[in-house]
Amino acid sequence: MESNFVDYVKICCRSGKGGRGSAHMHRAKYIANGGPDGGDGGRGGHVYLRGNHNYWTLLHLRYDRHVFAGHGGNGGKSRSTGHDGEDRYIDVPCGTVVYDAETGEFLCDVSEDGQLVRLLKGGRGGLGNWNFRTSTNQAPRYAQPGEPMQERTVILELKLLADVGLVGFPNAGKSTLLSALSSARPKIANYPFTTMEPSLGIVSYRDNRSFVMADIPGIIEGASEGRGLGLRFLRHIERNSLLLFMVPGDTDDIRHEYEVLMNEVCAFNPDMMDKQRVLAITKNDLLDDELTEMLSHDLPEDVPHVFISAVTNRGLTELKDLLWTALNSESNKLAAITQAERIVHRDKDVSSLQQELEAMGEDEDITFVDEDEVEDLDDFEYEEIED
Repeated sequence: MESNFVDYVKICCRSGKGGRGSAHMHRAKYIANGGPDGGDGGRGGHVYLRGNHNYWTLLHLRYDRHVFAGHGGNGGKSRSTGHDGEDRYIDVPCGTVVYDAETGEFLCDVSEDGQLVRLLKGGRGGLGNWNFRTSTNQAPRYAQPGEPMQERTVILELKLLADVGLVGFPNAGKSTLLSALSSARPKIANYPFTTMEPSLGIVSYRDNRSFVMADIPGIIEGASEGRGLGLRFLRHIERNSLLLFMVPGDTDDIRHEYEVLMNEVCAFNPDMMDKQRVLAITKNDLLDDELTEMLSHDLPEDVPHVFISAVTNRGLTELKDLLWTALNSESNKLAAITQAERIVHRDKDVSSLQQELEAMGEDEDITFVDEDEVEDLDDFEYEEIED
């Protein structure tokens, strides 16, 4: 069964060409020599990206991967201007990053609801011969062609926006915790890699307050080298304000597993080391009070921790209090502002983009279908019109 979550899509976009100007000469009864009255051509349609908070996946673009804007209309007599081409709007979830599929160049980042980014500009319409009349050239018989359309193949990459991101090995209890704290219903089972796609949940807090939590598939040691599911889904916690590391309480060495997770996160993006972190020891229902106290002395000292059990709801209130306090601390707000100001989108290697597309089944070639081929025209060169 095909997944409903799609975070990588390759689409082809084409703006509209501008309409050509008219070289019409005025014709009327009792007027022997009518002057030029050719109108201008219309503008070709633009292609826009528009942020829409009602979408949380790129699935709606997977089967509509050719986006063509309308062409501008040609100018007419009596200085009639051609109609403008229809603009096309591509609605994308907030947190979508766009790259050029040919070069890997970063193009734009749509991170806010209602944000508009013009991806391709429509061609300008050509001027009619009425614009070229002068005292020495009273009957110009030429007009401008419209500017040609623009074409580009782009890759849309989604990075989920959430307050808290869950990081842990497979079967660490991430999905169970998300289902216990929110209304989300991720798949839960007693085998590794149960979660194959990210999930979002809204966690309710006191006084009708809430925050968003994101669950991603588990990572393993060596994920940065391509083991397991690799680091493909770690992009979804790049923009989280806080990282919640989850390690099962029955693990032989909790500190070691935490350090392994930190190393894999750092290998993916070193800037994520600056994010505020919280450590949750899960499956606490398997531990007694004496063992819990013993484990507390061997935990990392630079990160706050809490023992929880999503099955018995033990420690969940303390966890929410800890997360809310960390999210609203002055240091975390300052770090979030600083991080937002210093975000640098790097161009991606084309081979890495191709690997991502192959993993998503999006590697098939996409070609443009142009039913109205036009000749290549230099920008605004005069086109002679015969009588």
